[in-house]
Amino acid sequence: MALKDLFSGKNSSKGSGEQDVKAPPPESQQSRIGGLSRLLSKEKPARVDLGEHEKTEFERESDAIISRIEKHRATEHGIGRLLKHPIRVITEKPLKTLFITVPAALIFFFAGTVYIIRDNGIGAIFSSTGIDDLAVFAILIVSVPLAYLDFRESWRRRHIEEALPNFYRDLAGMNDSGMTLPNAVHLVAQSDYSTLTPYVRKLDNEMSWNTTFIDAIQRFRARLATPLTDRSIDLIAKASKAGGDVSEVLRAAAKDSYEYINLQTERRNNMLIYVVIVFISFLVFVFVIYILVTTFLTVMATAGSAASTTSAGAQFGGSINLPLYTRIFTHAALIQGFFSGLVAGQMGEGRVVAGLKYSIVMLLIAWVMFRFFV
Repeated sequence: MALKDLFSGKNSSKGSGEQDVKAPPPESQQSRIGGLSRLLSKEKPARVDLGEHEKTEFERESDAIISRIEKHRATEHGIGRLLKHPIRVITEKPLKTLFITVPAALIFFFAGTVYIIRDNGIGAIFSSTGIDDLAVFAILIVSVPLAYLDFRESWRRRHIEEALPNFYRDLAGMNDSGMTLPNAVHLVAQSDYSTLTPYVRKLDNEMSWNTTFIDAIQRFRARLATPLTDRSIDLIAKASKAGGDVSEVLRAAAKDSYEYINLQTERRNNMLIYVVIVFISFLVFVFVIYILVTTFLTVMATAGSAASTTSAGAQFGGSINLPLYTRIFTHAALIQGFFSGLVAGQMGEGRVVAGLKYSIVMLLIAWVMFRFFV
């Protein structure tokens, strides 16, 4: 009982004489506590009413941002893109150069023809070799840019396709080790894949911005734009979307790419002999015509001119028009050279446009031969 009274007395004395008076928290702490309580209670922040000036300024800035976005989108498609990047648009696909080179060649040919007719009369069309020169240079204006861009594009495609099997094989190995596809792409992007390297690094940059693997790989396919990559990458994207074993699909794509490249290389090596045969046939044709014009026809024309005063002049070819025959043979050699090159391209690489580089070489050989040596 005494113990109880003792504790009760202590409590009463504490309550009466030792009351704890806590100091209120500082004002900054009160504001933090109040903000935290409102956050935990999911209380909406107080609404701020903007004045007319603030509303007008905000609308003006929003309209400016929207207009810049629309202007940028307009420059990425159609006429806007052509006006902003004319050289890039024209050269990204070789056949697009024809929109520029064909009108330029026609203007060059017709302007030169008018100039020749003005100086030599209308008969110059049938007798002047200047018309032939204009035709040759007009063909070169159309052919040279197209042949150069096509050769560059075929070189790019061939080197990209040769690097694809190694890229797929490395990606499959990284994925087998337990890495996710984004991490595997990031790791293999540090390797060297020749012409394919900048495309792989751009794929890695896109995936580092949390772009999904399927979207990034589809953009990767669009940038490469080769028949082999279209087929293999589309298969990889579908397998990844379906949730299958992507490593096995990558190995299958690597094997398919390797076999495709081997077949292309074997075909190119086997058909090279036919390209050489076309060149040799053209050179034999030009050589025969050269001998025919410089020896046989020249001798016949000289003998005919000497005997033209006698009754036997006609038997020696006194009526031979040597410039006319020379021009006919020149046309034959030019036509033979141009179309033989196209045939060589179709036989050697499976594309007619690929033969333009051979056509240009043969055309120049024929033109130089008959313009400066006949």
